[in-house]
Amino acid sequence: MDQQVKNMQRKFQAGKILEHKYKIVAGALLLCMAIFLLRGDSWAFLSWWLAILVMGCSFMPITGMLFSRFRDKGWMFSKVLAVAFSGYVTWLLVVLGILKFTAVTCVAITLLCIGINFGVAFWQNQKGYSVYPVKEGNLIFWEEALLFVMFLLWTYIAGFRPQAFGEEKFMDFGFMAAMMRSTELPFTDIWYSQAPVNYYYGGQYFAVFLTKITGTQIAVTYHLMRTLVAGMAFALPLSLVRQVASDYFEKKFELIATRKERTRTNSLLAESKRNRWSVLAGLLAGMAVSVAGNMHYVIYGIILPLFQTGENEYWFPNSTRYIGHDPVTNDQAIHEFPSYSYIQGDLHAHVVNVFFVLVILGLLYAWMKKGKYKGTEMFFQAPLLVSGMLLGIFQWSNAWDFAIYYVVVCGICLFSNLARFQNWKEGITASAVQWVELLALSFLAALPFTVKFDSGMAQGICFAQNHSALYQLCILWALPVLAVVFYLVKLCLENGKCAPLQWLERILTADIFIAVLCLCALGLILMPEIVYLKDIYEETSARSNTMFKLTYQAFILFGISMGFIFIRFLTDKACFWIRWVGILGTACLLMTCFYTVTAVEQWNGGIWDRGNYQGLDATAFLETEYQEDAEAIRWLQSEVAGNPVILEAPGDSYSNYCRVSAMTGLPTVQGWYVHEWLWRGDTEGLNGQKAKIDTVYTSADEAQVRSILEEYQVSYIFIGQMEWEKYPNLNEELLRGLGKVVFEDGAVVVQVD
Repeated sequence: MDQQVKNMQRKFQAGKILEHKYKIVAGALLLCMAIFLLRGDSWAFLSWWLAILVMGCSFMPITGMLFSRFRDKGWMFSKVLAVAFSGYVTWLLVVLGILKFTAVTCVAITLLCIGINFGVAFWQNQKGYSVYPVKEGNLIFWEEALLFVMFLLWTYIAGFRPQAFGEEKFMDFGFMAAMMRSTELPFTDIWYSQAPVNYYYGGQYFAVFLTKITGTQIAVTYHLMRTLVAGMAFALPLSLVRQVASDYFEKKFELIATRKERTRTNSLLAESKRNRWSVLAGLLAGMAVSVAGNMHYVIYGIILPLFQTGENEYWFPNSTRYIGHDPVTNDQAIHEFPSYSYIQGDLHAHVVNVFFVLVILGLLYAWMKKGKYKGTEMFFQAPLLVSGMLLGIFQWSNAWDFAIYYVVVCGICLFSNLARFQNWKEGITASAVQWVELLALSFLAALPFTVKFDSGMAQGICFAQNHSALYQLCILWALPVLAVVFYLVKLCLENGKCAPLQWLERILTADIFIAVLCLCALGLILMPEIVYLKDIYEETSARSNTMFKLTYQAFILFGISMGFIFIRFLTDKACFWIRWVGILGTACLLMTCFYTVTAVEQWNGGIWDRGNYQGLDATAFLETEYQEDAEAIRWLQSEVAGNPVILEAPGDSYSNYCRVSAMTGLPTVQGWYVHEWLWRGDTEGLNGQKAKIDTVYTSADEAQVRSILEEYQVSYIFIGQMEWEKYPNLNEELLRGLGKVVFEDGAVVVQVD
């Protein structure tokens, strides 16, 4: 009898293995592909992927409650929530001075948060709740596989141009380097050694947080953070829009199917078709958010070259710098989008924040799916509370996103509550309560940052004196705007004439969600034509930053919406013309995705030739760009602990200067001038600093030089190729006599007595 039982168990286990053999093979192939493509970098890549997987699984007890009506229980969203919660708690305790910012602290707090989730899981088990998607193994596997593939492909592409050099990469890498060596937050400004950083550093903070958890190095994780976000920018819209589309098709079938059509067979066939269309909607949304460009590329990069002779002059940044640049005017604007950011390689706050804003959108839809509630149930809705915490994080990661998504949240709350209550007073009252609740929670979450932050960068809101040419707006935005217009018209036609509340009652939850996102996106592209936030770039680029930050999020909202809208149109059997809109819209959207192919070829080179793969070391450029300085910089990286001040030649923003502070994280007296001007607004003080640094490098008066070094508490003086370039009459003999020469090989490092 025992032998029979054992045989049955073996057969069962063999059957389960056979059932999952394709998944096992696919997983093994993906693992081999990562090792093959990334070579020595594969260990760091797999460490990050495994850390995110484990953290996400561990946070499913809380995530599953928040996304209880999602088919996958919020599997993809759990990864980001794990990073957000663990990272925020760590940041809070460090900023309050309770703990030091070390790898041990990061790991300990993460384990504590995981332990809390295990406690929640035990309570759920006692109550009989199920928050794990145990019956959705196929869906979870393919979601995880797609994330792995996108994360891997973007990481592989990054290895063809890994240098943290050019544009604002010095700032991004410098922030990470400073936090890696600092045990306190906020860290000392790398380009203004007399004070803590006065800029939003949340994006780079989370990159360092994950670096410390995984025991990896920032030279590699500088890229892994942005490629992880790029992968998530595909996986999260896929998960969200697949669920939205599935809910739409399910409800539509219930509404239009006759009793005869609702047989078990027909229901199963409808479900199978519904799942296929839902997955296509999710895939389209994922591509629209993470891979697509805009129609400028289609027109200037594909269509016009067909009618031109000679070499195609299209250059991939042109699609992000069109208004005010072609033709050139004094109203030069920026209208970037995620795929450009991932290719270009900066690790700015708005880039890292992409996967946080996508989680807020997921939480909002999860809250909408909860259905009706009464009375005091309007208070403390869990998905909204978590959204409030994320909005608080936005205030120190990317403040523009705080304002943008607070409006999005308010819009979702208002329309959802009006649809729920079917009463103006109750709907508005419930919404107002939730607006205040969210605002209070977000300000409380951000308070440790805001009390130390001088928000003097913005100089007020002004009415726009310049406006975009209509034809340029059409080239950039006609595709999503027309899709939204057709969609809203279709909603009106489907629901007929009726009172506003009745109209909201008739509209499906999925349509309310997408419609609000569409309206918010339209507002974001119109706003820079009306007002802008004044800053130091008033003369030639007054609207630039406002348009950049607003339209970046508009692109994301449009991308999510178009994935749903076009599939909705394609499946509409009752309206011939709307299907053609869906076909044309989908074709145009897919054409914009070739932007990434073109941009990667232009920026990263031939990625099909693995011989061109350079690896992920963001500092490898030092040996080619700063041949005389490289060894000295690497000595400082490895031998100097803490945050002693190092003096190097200051320079203009976006220049080759300040490479020492950027690569080591050591603070210098003054770095990129315009950046510090923007962050602090004290040009008089900055000019005085610059004059004193000039004096140190060129003066023959040792007493005066020592007085300046003491004033700024300088511990090291760097004498390298950029110092000789800036100060041809540099007094090296005097500088050597100020202390001990601790390194000399091309460049010279003097430790001040």
